[in-house]
Amino acid sequence: MVTPMSRHLTKSRFKLALECPTKLFYTKKRDVYPDKQTEDSFLAALAEGGHQVGELATLYFPGGVMIHTLDEEAALAETNALLAQEDATIYEAAVLYGNLFVRVDVLVKCGDDVRLIEVKAKSCDSGGAEQFLAKRGGVKASWKPYLMDVTFQKYVLQHALPASHVSAYLMLIDKAVPCPTNGLHQKFLLVKDEDGRPHVELTSDLSDLEFNNPILRAIHVDDIANDILESSDYGPNGDMSFGEMVEVFSSHYEGDRRISVPIGDYCKECTFHTNANEKAAGKRSGFEECWTAAPEWNEASFDVPTVLDIGQNCRKAGKLIAEGRASIMQVTADDLNYDQRPDPKMTGRERQWLRVKSVQRKDPTMHLRRDELRAEMATWVYPLHFIDFETASPAIPFHEGLHAYEPLAFQFSHHLVHKDGRVEHKGEYIDARLDAFPNFDFVRELKRELETDQGTIFRYAAHENTILAHIRKQLRNSDRLPQDAGELVEFIETITQATNPKAGDPEWRTPKRNMVDMLELVRSYYFDPAMGASNSIKKVLPAVLSSSEYVRDKYSRPIYGTPELPSLNFKDMVWVELDASGKPRDPYQLLPLLFDDVPPEELSNLVCGDDELRDGGAAMTAYARMQFTEMSETEHSALRKALLKYCELDTLAMVMIFEAWREWLQPPIENPKG
Repeated sequence: MVTPMSRHLTKSRFKLALECPTKLFYTKKRDVYPDKQTEDSFLAALAEGGHQVGELATLYFPGGVMIHTLDEEAALAETNALLAQEDATIYEAAVLYGNLFVRVDVLVKCGDDVRLIEVKAKSCDSGGAEQFLAKRGGVKASWKPYLMDVTFQKYVLQHALPASHVSAYLMLIDKAVPCPTNGLHQKFLLVKDEDGRPHVELTSDLSDLEFNNPILRAIHVDDIANDILESSDYGPNGDMSFGEMVEVFSSHYEGDRRISVPIGDYCKECTFHTNANEKAAGKRSGFEECWTAAPEWNEASFDVPTVLDIGQNCRKAGKLIAEGRASIMQVTADDLNYDQRPDPKMTGRERQWLRVKSVQRKDPTMHLRRDELRAEMATWVYPLHFIDFETASPAIPFHEGLHAYEPLAFQFSHHLVHKDGRVEHKGEYIDARLDAFPNFDFVRELKRELETDQGTIFRYAAHENTILAHIRKQLRNSDRLPQDAGELVEFIETITQATNPKAGDPEWRTPKRNMVDMLELVRSYYFDPAMGASNSIKKVLPAVLSSSEYVRDKYSRPIYGTPELPSLNFKDMVWVELDASGKPRDPYQLLPLLFDDVPPEELSNLVCGDDELRDGGAAMTAYARMQFTEMSETEHSALRKALLKYCELDTLAMVMIFEAWREWLQPPIENPKG
């Protein structure tokens, strides 16, 4: 019998090593190397939905035994006892080979045949394993982490069970299959155990309709896994077999030895960073240790940004690092292919150069395309409407007929700016009921808010346009159309542009009142070094507060939530507070916490993607908490109120940015359309 070891290479650590082998040295050492991935596994489970999908998968393989214990030795003993039987179905089976340890989502044994089923909360097409392969050969980049994961498990099982034939499957959500019932998600209650770890409690069994119309599908990927196992192009020099690579990872992790790899643009995804307080407490930055040891880094400190901080989708970072120029201080305009010729709108390359130049010259100057922005503003019609949506895209659909990751629009906020400068929080909507499909009511309420005039409507990024276009599709295709479906579709078409114009839609006319994207206005006309490498509204707002004396003074007074500046959720609110250095604090830090003891900036780690997507991570996770956990009416009400405040600040932030621009472009614009 093999005795369990204390430092196993698990499948999660194997995946981490594939991202960067050096991460194996830093992981699971939070007391020394802080990890900016959220430390709250419960919130991470809410955001990802993987626990609920994993539990649903077990129901499609009835009669199995769940290995609940987290004690590795006990889990191995339970699993081995079940594997001694002729036939067995095991959930979270524990398998050990040498120093390699995996927990298999679903393991089905029929004599000498063993099926390994890895469950992922990811959607797939209705086809087979061919959808994972690139046209030119090999596995598609987007699917490679999942295929490498299941291959690692197959490798461990094959060696641990040499007399068995192991075949590998990926079990995924079939996005073509609609949810067969309402409330399927409510059967999977996410709870914390006594140690604060999340697990799912099943509230009821699947109905016959749910069992016979599965939304998950197991795809046989054994051929792909075998190709991966037989390849010999792994490791830093591309000359290792899969087994040799695994052995390198395993031995270094077991011996707590660092695998040093060259720095590169992939370091941008590193989460082993420290803030000032952590450094003062003696904690260390894994990122800085890697870069300090690299010959490409020649700065005295990390107060100087790296080339990873150029931003604006800069694709030259990897090339610059390879050339030995990892510091932003070493970058030239030629490196960015920026010819410095004037352009009516800021280009991405110009914004990259403005970022580099502001650091190199220690120049905090704000840049504004005044004439061009003034011309844009002259076309706007008062009153101005600023809207923001909060949405969720659950892996397990909440309602009959919906598909995996189909968006639910559960909240919006709406600010109004009149021609005389008056600002008011005009309206809002939220629906977090368990049994409610919010989308049609959401659009109906938004229509009521916006149809009283022809004022210009503003959004920040493409999200609002994308959501309305999707709801339009639902209104055209639903089997349960509301009586006013035609009116709602017409309203959406009036303010929303087609998301896929190449596909063609003869009934979708050019929007008469198309929403204005403030993110595009920022990208085209406004740059402030205080924004750093981001155009996220969470970065633009603090920059505006630092640069605009008018906005800073206005919101330093307790006028928000008074007759002078009405609010639906705040009273006598002061939005501008100065920190110890005299700079305005981030207004988002003044909001109530959505989750106990979890600052808003940490919640952004729950959702991957661009800045615009990450910004909604806190609200989406809070909505998931309402849907997947038990809470009292008091807790529900408190979370609902916090969500309303969160969303209201998003539209107020848009107003503040507009007010700063308007003030900087004085004299006031005369608008004949107003």
